[in-house]
Amino acid sequence: MPLWLQGALEFIQCAFFSAVLVVVPLLAVWFTGGFAARTLDSVFRMCGQVWLLIHGVPLELNLSAGEGSPAMVTGLLTFTPLGLTLIPFFLAWRSGRRIARASYTDQLWQGIAGALCAYLLVGLVTGFAVPTEEVGVNLGAACLIPLIPAGLGVIVGARREAGSWGRLIGVDFAAWIARTSQHSRWAGSYLWSVIRAGLVGYAAAFGLAALGLTATLGLHWLEISNIYQQLQPGPVGGAVLTLAQLGIAPNLALWALAWISGGGVALGTGSTLGPLGTAVGPLPAMPVLGALPAGDLHSAWLFMLLPVLAGLLAGWWFLREGENHFEDWLSIRLKVRWASLALSTLLLGVFIGVVAGLVSLLGSWLAGGSLGIGRLTELGPDLWMTAVLLAGEVGIGVVIGYLVAPFLERDPVLED
Repeated sequence: MPLWLQGALEFIQCAFFSAVLVVVPLLAVWFTGGFAARTLDSVFRMCGQVWLLIHGVPLELNLSAGEGSPAMVTGLLTFTPLGLTLIPFFLAWRSGRRIARASYTDQLWQGIAGALCAYLLVGLVTGFAVPTEEVGVNLGAACLIPLIPAGLGVIVGARREAGSWGRLIGVDFAAWIARTSQHSRWAGSYLWSVIRAGLVGYAAAFGLAALGLTATLGLHWLEISNIYQQLQPGPVGGAVLTLAQLGIAPNLALWALAWISGGGVALGTGSTLGPLGTAVGPLPAMPVLGALPAGDLHSAWLFMLLPVLAGLLAGWWFLREGENHFEDWLSIRLKVRWASLALSTLLLGVFIGVVAGLVSLLGSWLAGGSLGIGRLTELGPDLWMTAVLLAGEVGIGVVIGYLVAPFLERDPVLED
């Protein structure tokens, strides 16, 4: 079949399977009496609204202020459960591999274009069909925003199948780089290694934060179980509630990263949670929130050393790459070895820390949002404070790691 048609069919399958994963649990709750006040039509509309939400589409809320009150409360629901967003991403990733397998390099754009056009139409139809008096949807957002996770997925999947970006887009980067000057190649290698080291530092800090979150959930399992018992959701409701909490697990891990960095997390208007200070107001009865740190937090600042440890790993990784051409350039201009080493290492910590901080801005922004109404209109990490503190902590770790790494590697030059 034509590549554009194959791409369209692949993404229609992605939309269908991601919708099924939303519809099945919500219908199960309705059949067991969980949405007794809703008709079947309204439940299907709610499923479509949730499908849009997991793709990052904001929902416009227009709810009654209370029983018997004519006033209406409006707001914008922008909190995206990133764990559920991974579902369409990985479905699109699989489709991207299949499209790349069926096309030549110069034809790949046809399959991807057909896929994205089909997904755009699915978003348009969904955005047109699911609005209610309580929940509105912007049709432009419903069309375009779902293309972001799906588009990233199909491009990453196609790149995985192609084996290189050159094969994916038909440009031989190696030949292009070979035509540049030696100094340009050294500068490019240094910059690329700095960017990757920054990603290593951020990924290591995120992993440590996720590990800490897992340990906290285990230590507070009794509190979490008590909230489950108080809610009495039943077997089906409990399963759906657990799936919903798994859906926000990446958000919680990014919140944990903001916490260990010292930037803090907002849990509603006027409520913050961090190792340097905590002020939390009333929270919804979500079992996972039973694991929030409480009690004596005088030594909590020690958790801020974890991003430093991540930076140490990034500095070690950079040394193993062997691409510190900036230090080579400085050593030629500065005849004093310790001066060139100190300056290049200090600037290396700044550069890698800045990269980690910039990536943190994106991660914190994705993890936050608003529930649209009530106190919970501010949820998520403090973007700028988290980015600045994480950049500084990772940068300090990079300096230490880069200076200590030769001894860990048992560099023969140092041994001589």
